[in-house]
Amino acid sequence: MFRHILIPTDGSAIANIAVKAGIALAKKTGARVTGYYSIEPVWPAGLGEGYAIGRTTLADLDKRARKVGDKFLHSMARLAASAGVPFDSVCANSDAVHRGIIDTARKKRCDVIVMASHGRGSLRSLLLGSVAIKVLAHSKIPVLVCR
Repeated sequence: MFRHILIPTDGSAIANIAVKAGIALAKKTGARVTGYYSIEPVWPAGLGEGYAIGRTTLADLDKRARKVGDKFLHSMARLAASAGVPFDSVCANSDAVHRGIIDTARKKRCDVIVMASHGRGSLRSLLLGSVAIKVLAHSKIPVLVCR
């Protein structure tokens, strides 16, 4: 059935439901798992007259975001190990989270994406755009959405 499952996470409680579901699916099907965490860029926009975010601050923010992502992926790795599921992870910078998820699934040759949807309501998702909706709309591989 499935041989390689990509599980993106943002570390939220709902994402952890998808993590557990994805790892359980991997165990039942004999698949391996790749965990994914996206680091969104902080653009050095002006903060007011004469103020801007410097390169050192941007590098520090990126380093902190990577540390958070690594923490979430390490937690996922522990769950996979306790289930006996082979695990790999990717913590990457991405201009758009949905594109990072889809690109990683393609590069890693995953055959399904298991992810969470926060379910914030259709109007808000329509106006702001849900990551899950964007992945569903643009992915060429199956997507299993957990809520």
